[in-house]
Amino acid sequence: MRMNDLPTTQWVLARRAEKMNPSVIREILKVTERPGIISFAGGLPSPLTFPVAEFAAACEKVLRTDGPASLQYAASEGYGPLREMVAAMLPWQVEPAQVLITTGSQQGLDLVAKILIDAGSRILVETPTYLGALQAFTPMEPEVVDVASDAQGVVVEDLEAANRPVPARFLYVLPNFQNPTGRTMTEARRSALSRRAAELGLPLVEDNPYGDLWFDAPPPLPLSARNPDGCVYLGSFSKVLAPGLRLGFMVAPKALYPKLLQAKQAADLHSPGFNQRMIAEVMKDGFLDRHVPTIRALYKSQRDAMVAALQREMRGLDVQWNTPDGGMFLWARLPQGMSAIELLPKAVDRGVAFVPGAAFYAGPPDTRCLRLSFVTATTHQIDTGIAALAAAIREQAAQE
Repeated sequence: MRMNDLPTTQWVLARRAEKMNPSVIREILKVTERPGIISFAGGLPSPLTFPVAEFAAACEKVLRTDGPASLQYAASEGYGPLREMVAAMLPWQVEPAQVLITTGSQQGLDLVAKILIDAGSRILVETPTYLGALQAFTPMEPEVVDVASDAQGVVVEDLEAANRPVPARFLYVLPNFQNPTGRTMTEARRSALSRRAAELGLPLVEDNPYGDLWFDAPPPLPLSARNPDGCVYLGSFSKVLAPGLRLGFMVAPKALYPKLLQAKQAADLHSPGFNQRMIAEVMKDGFLDRHVPTIRALYKSQRDAMVAALQREMRGLDVQWNTPDGGMFLWARLPQGMSAIELLPKAVDRGVAFVPGAAFYAGPPDTRCLRLSFVTATTHQIDTGIAALAAAIREQAAQE
C-alpha cells in the first residue's frame, strides 16, 4: 500500500482544546510587523531596559564556574539561591520553601488553573482583566464571573453576590498597574478586599508582574502580605530583567505548594536551570536596586509623552483616558456609540495599532475601550501615533 492510499486519520480534540482561542493581542501583533506601523498594542517591555552586558558577563561566569550543573536537569522547585533571593525581596515573611520558580508567570496561571479549577466550578475576575489569565483558565471549563471594578479596584460590595450561589474557587486580581487598565488598587480597597475575602473563605490569586514599575511612589502592601495563607502570589522577572528568559515565580501557602509542584513537574519538569543561574548571578549584589529606577524613569517619560499627546490631539473628540501611576499601559474610552474593534482597521490604515478592550472582559464588554502601551515607542512615535489615532477617530465619527 502506498502512503497516499492510507485512510485519513481522524483526530478527535479534547473538549478543553475546543475552548482554546488565539490571543487577540498576538494576532494584532502580526499586523504591526508591517513596515511603518507604530504599535501601541503589544505588552512588551522596552528592549532599551535589557541589561545585555550584565547577562553577557553572567553567561560567561555561569558556564565557567558551574557549567555542567547549569546544563543538567534540575530540581522542579527551582535553583535554591534564586528562591532565597525571591523570598528575601518580598515585603512579608516568606520561606524559600514556599517559592516555586516558573517558566514565566504565565505558567503560574496555568498551574493554578490545573489544580484549582474543575469543569463547572466558579472563579471570579476583575472587570476588565488580563487576557492571558482568561486563556489559562478557560480550557479548564470554569464558570468565569466578573466582579464589578472601578478606578480604585475591585468593588468589594459586589464580591458576595459574585460568590453565590456556589462559592468560587478563587478571585484573580492584579492590584498594581493592572493589565489592561493601568489602575492601582488603593490601600483602603486592598484592606477591605483582604478582610472580606477572608470572611468569605475566598482564596485570592494575586498577579504582580508590574509592581516594581512605579513612577512616583511604590504601591500599597500586597494582598498576600495581609493574608499569606489565603493567597497565591505570582511574580515575574520579565518586566525588570528580560522576558526572553521566560522566568517567573509563585509564592504559595504550604498546604497548596505540593500540588503546584506536581503540576509543574508534569508540565516541564523544571524551568531552565541555566537561565535561573544567570538571573541569580545578575541579581546578586543588589543589581535590581540600581537597574529598576532607570526603567521607571524611562517609562514615566513615555507615559508623560503619551498623556501630553492625548491632551493635544484628542481635544474636542470626547475621548477619555487615565494617567497610570506605573506599569506599561493606559486605558482609553471612545465617544458614545463608537467601537474600538471597528476603529482598529482605520487606525492601522493610518499607521498605528492598539488593542481593542473587548478582549479583556469575561462578561459583556465595553466595546468603546482600548488599551495603549506606551513603553516601546519613542516620543516621536508617540506623537505621530496618537495624531494618527485621533485622525482615525475623526474619520469614524464622520461615518456615524
